[in-house]
This record gives sequence, C-alpha cells and structure tokens, in this order.
Amino acid sequence: MQFKKGSFEVGSVIYPVAIKYDPKFGDAFWNSSRFSMIQYLYMMMTSWAIVCDVWYLPPMYQQEGESAIDFANRVKSVIARQGGLVDLM
Repeated sequence: MQFKKGSFEVGSVIYPVAIKYDPKFGDAFWNSSRFSMIQYLYMMMTSWAIVCDVWYLPPMYQQEGESAIDFANRVKSVIARQGGLVDLM
C-alpha cells in the first residue's frame, strides 16, 4: 500500500506501527479484478476471522539535516523490514 508522507512535514515524534494481514482465514483486501463486491462481502461475512500481526515499534525522531521525505522513507523502511514486506520506493 502507498505510504503517506504528510505527517513527517510537521517535525514531531512518529510512533510507527507495522500491520501484516494473515490470509489464512480471509483476505482483508478486495481484489476487484477477481471478485465482485457481493462475492467479497459474502467471503468477509462468512470468514471465521481476519487475522493480523501488529508490531508497535519504538518512537522515531527526525535527524538533524534530514528532510521530511528522507525521514518518511527511513520510517517506511523500518516498518517494511519488521513486517517482512517489500519496501517500494
């Protein structure tokens, strides 16, 4: 998913959270090319659970001389690494 970077413009503390959905019991995201809205709603309503792993990461601070974009990319990289996700630019 796309990483929003507007919060990094204000220069405050960022508390990153990594969330990774486990598709074992049901898919949390609707793939409109595979399923119609009705099919997806039926699958969601009849699935046993939507399971996800959540990691609360330590607070991160913008380093001196670091731009908001670089700070956002650094936080995004830490989240991706923790969740075992691909870090897309």
